[in-house]
Amino acid sequence: MATEPSTSAPASPAAVAGGDDSLEPWSARVRTLTRLGRHREALALLRHGDPSPPPHALALPAAVISCAKLHLASGVAQIHALAAKRGLLPSSDAYLLSALLSSYSRLRLLPLARQLLDELPLASTPPATARTAFNSLISGCALHGVPAGCFSLFRRMRVAAGVRFDAVTLLALVPVAPLGIVPQLHALAARSGLAANTSVANCLVSVYARGGGGGASLARQVFEEMPRASRDLVSWNAVISAHAQNGLAVEAVELYRRMRGPEGGGVEPDAVTLVGVLSSCAHTGARRVGLDVERYVRDTIPGFRDNLPLCNALINFHARCGSLAQAQELFDEMPERSVVSWTALIIGYGMHGQGDIAVDLFETMVSEATAPDSVAMVGLLSACSHAGMYDEGRKYFSTMERDYCLRPKLEHYTCMVDLLGRAGRLDEARELIASMPMAADGAVWGALLGACKIHKNVEMGEEAFERVVSLEPANVGYYVLMANIYADAGQLDGVAKVRAAMRRRGLRKEPGCSYVEHKGKVHLFMADDHSHPQARRIYELVVELERMVKEKTGGDVVEERAEKAVAEAAAVPLVGFHSEKLAVAFGLLNTEAGSEIVVIKNLRVCGDCHSFLKTISELTNRAFLVRDASRFHRFENGACSCRDYW
Repeated sequence: MATEPSTSAPASPAAVAGGDDSLEPWSARVRTLTRLGRHREALALLRHGDPSPPPHALALPAAVISCAKLHLASGVAQIHALAAKRGLLPSSDAYLLSALLSSYSRLRLLPLARQLLDELPLASTPPATARTAFNSLISGCALHGVPAGCFSLFRRMRVAAGVRFDAVTLLALVPVAPLGIVPQLHALAARSGLAANTSVANCLVSVYARGGGGGASLARQVFEEMPRASRDLVSWNAVISAHAQNGLAVEAVELYRRMRGPEGGGVEPDAVTLVGVLSSCAHTGARRVGLDVERYVRDTIPGFRDNLPLCNALINFHARCGSLAQAQELFDEMPERSVVSWTALIIGYGMHGQGDIAVDLFETMVSEATAPDSVAMVGLLSACSHAGMYDEGRKYFSTMERDYCLRPKLEHYTCMVDLLGRAGRLDEARELIASMPMAADGAVWGALLGACKIHKNVEMGEEAFERVVSLEPANVGYYVLMANIYADAGQLDGVAKVRAAMRRRGLRKEPGCSYVEHKGKVHLFMADDHSHPQARRIYELVVELERMVKEKTGGDVVEERAEKAVAEAAAVPLVGFHSEKLAVAFGLLNTEAGSEIVVIKNLRVCGDCHSFLKTISELTNRAFLVRDASRFHRFENGACSCRDYW
């Protein structure tokens, strides 16, 4: 790339043109210098060169751009005056008009830009020139965050001036439009045939994605309506990110599969794609897809360890999918780490119940001069909560503002209510909520409700339930928690009341499901599900395992299950089996002795299954790693990594 010399004197014409002076006019030399970023030389050549013949008008737009790059507002004004004197303005030179409008906008001189537009005789101005002028000023307003100015100009462009908009217009308007206006712009784009334009479609997908809620479905609609041949890497990245950022991880992974297949048309993923997919794999526990992504990264991206976002995504994926050793190894190999790198590992250890290691990592991070942010503090407090580290959690929460200049937010209070509640300090948790400087949200009251379930506190549970359903009336999980609190207390009328409330609101309990990945295929199990091809063998094994647990612990097992397990009674549906038991039985039937069985579950592991898996891990001499809705449980040798604190 050409660099600007130390002297401000213009380069010789031969040096700029690469030959004899006469072979390239002055205008071309000025434009060449501007294009090369040698703005001072371009202006010096225009100002001090031989005035005979004078520079051609095509040199003036380049000179205007050089002035703007050097923040020389007076220079732009002087060229504007020179052009007007020569009769090149207001409408005879579209390039110069566009350069002036863009430069005034770049320099935040929007009133001057608008004045220039006002001087334009629109009735006699060629449509293309008028459109360029409006687009330049609309883009300037968008650049400086003046959306009202953008839409005022857009209305004037369409109504008063009768100028047709184009893709450039929409690319300026859509990103700054209020979310409620974006569908109207989308409709205008569709009617004008511009919605099929790749850049416009990509812009719409990205903006819809930021809208949350139903934004992902609208982004998906735009994407699906695009001609397949026009979908580029930006298109795929935008739609994958739209789903990943809105919690639709399964859909994001499926889109990635489509991209990598024939439908992708040979478009190869880049680091942005892979970060989004790895995030979704971490969310859903899609280990196979995540490992395929990692292989792709190692094979095709040399020096990927220097790519912080990509390495952080890999660490997060391994930590959340049960491979802490791989996460730690990647972390140790990174030449540079950010607070996101540390946070991913801290959260990973916290999810595995290893709060002491999470705290050590946090202290090491601080000692290495990496300041924690709000997310890191959430990860640390959550790790303390999962490990029952009451004193440590209290200490970090009480000092986070003093030591790290971080004012506690709702998510930090949620962690603390969870920490106090799990530790049985329900009154203290309730007092903390009352002392909050902001109104508690559903997550805060939900944490207290969950603690009331653990410690069977009906009275406080009723208060928390009343508060949380007023904030999140459609969250079925809170109804289930309250019903279980009543059931544990033997208050069947309370259970009936909660179930009636669910019926009135049309709510249904989310079905429990668990899955195991085996030989490249996902095997999904629902509670009492008999659809799997190996269902008969799976149920027979579960019944046999329950019999073994009964003999080992002396606990109660429904005798009818054992009787129905025989082949002669196989046609009779067996009921009462939670999905994780079925998944573990499948794993025992289909994996080699000694190998770890990994199960991903969408809900919290219940007490019965927790006790069952602990005993089975000892009886079968196998290790089971179960990721439930909030954490990991590693069952091995008759014990769980959570130490029965979950």
